[in-house]
Amino acid sequence: MRIRSIEAADDAAVAAIVRTSLHAAGLDIPGTAYFDPQLDRLAEYYGAQENRHYWVAEEDSRVVGGVGIAPVAGAEGVCELQKLYVDAAYRGRGYSKALIDTALPFAAQYFDRCYLETHSVLGVAGELYRSYGFAFLDGPLPGGEHGAMNRWAIKDLGDLRV
Repeated sequence: MRIRSIEAADDAAVAAIVRTSLHAAGLDIPGTAYFDPQLDRLAEYYGAQENRHYWVAEEDSRVVGGVGIAPVAGAEGVCELQKLYVDAAYRGRGYSKALIDTALPFAAQYFDRCYLETHSVLGVAGELYRSYGFAFLDGPLPGGEHGAMNRWAIKDLGDLRV
């Protein structure tokens, strides 16, 4: 397993993992990452600001997953854990944890809290987020981009600051 920063050559592989994962969950609908305008050019999008970043997980030089951090528009001091997806053939091997373990310390350098949007059909994801100390909210933060998601959570990043 190798975690590294995304490169433009990884864009198509990551977009395919996101779209395949959402399709399999019945979430290939408007209001999800499936239709994000930047999905096909994540390296450019996440590289455009110092406080944004995207990482990919590799096995045998093959991209098998990824995760991003970006600010939440209109919510000072809050970032979002974005596009955490792992290819179905590689789930259960610790890739999601390795990606989160990379993303949250980065987020703590720039933000006070980390927010995320997920869906109830992604039950394993919800349990993973809870294990990292994310507290589920009654509704989304203003400015959320994924209106089809029905679970929202936030985590204080103070304990990750060095």
